[in-house]
Amino acid sequence: MTTVADIKTDFHFRKPNKNDGSTVWQLIKNTNVLDLNSSYSYLMWCDIFSETSIVAERDGDIVGFISGFLHPNTTNTLFVWQVVVNETERGKGLGTKMLRQLLNRTACEDVQYIEATVSPSNKPSQSLFKGLAKKLETNCEISDYFFSEDFPADGHEDELLFKVGPFKK
Repeated sequence: MTTVADIKTDFHFRKPNKNDGSTVWQLIKNTNVLDLNSSYSYLMWCDIFSETSIVAERDGDIVGFISGFLHPNTTNTLFVWQVVVNETERGKGLGTKMLRQLLNRTACEDVQYIEATVSPSNKPSQSLFKGLAKKLETNCEISDYFFSEDFPADGHEDELLFKVGPFKK
């Protein structure tokens, strides 16, 4: 008989590598919510942007992923492209844990802000960034960024810019 005490909830965090690309693509595809980019793009994220991206594993399986990069115009800003958490792991604070792990990396030592675009209907991501700001005792500014008419096809929501910071490490 399995008890609550027997259930393993520990996560292992690491830099992604190109071998993770297809698993990450499938993880994002399975959400049926996030914009699914090409499989090639996830290979690139996991290889080229590994210093500013992260995977979370539990029992050897990838259950979370954040793709991010240092903003080329404001190098003190980590731009978060996508955050995904496997449905079985939601509600455990995994998104926040991954962000905090990223901020502690050498590649992010000069980062004072996190930026991300979030659609108005994506309440979990809104909560993630607002909650992070609260935990880091800093601001979360929200502003208009991309409008639905900016996208080439109908049906894409507006994207709001969330800016968390400045924060101290």
